[in-house]
Amino acid sequence: MTDDGTAAAAATSTLGYEQARDELIEVVRRLEAGGTTLEESLALWERGEELAKVCRHWLEGARARLDAALARPDGESGAASDG
Repeated sequence: MTDDGTAAAAATSTLGYEQARDELIEVVRRLEAGGTTLEESLALWERGEELAKVCRHWLEGARARLDAALARPDGESGAASDG
C-alpha cells in the first residue's frame, strides 16, 4: 500500500512553475470563495502549502542562476573566445 502523502508530494514535485502557480491561484480562489466544509478547506490549504513550496523551489533556482550569471566577469558567456 502506498502512502497518499508521498504520492502527492511526488506528483507535486514534477510540476513546472507555471502549473504550480496556476493551481495555487485556483486553490486560493476556492478558499476565498468559501462554501467548502472544514475538511475540504483544510485539504485545500495543505495543497496550497505544497504548491507554494514548488513555486518557491523554482524561484530559488532561477535566483541562483541569475546570481551565477551576474557573478561572471564582464564578457564571459561560458564559451571560450580568442578575440
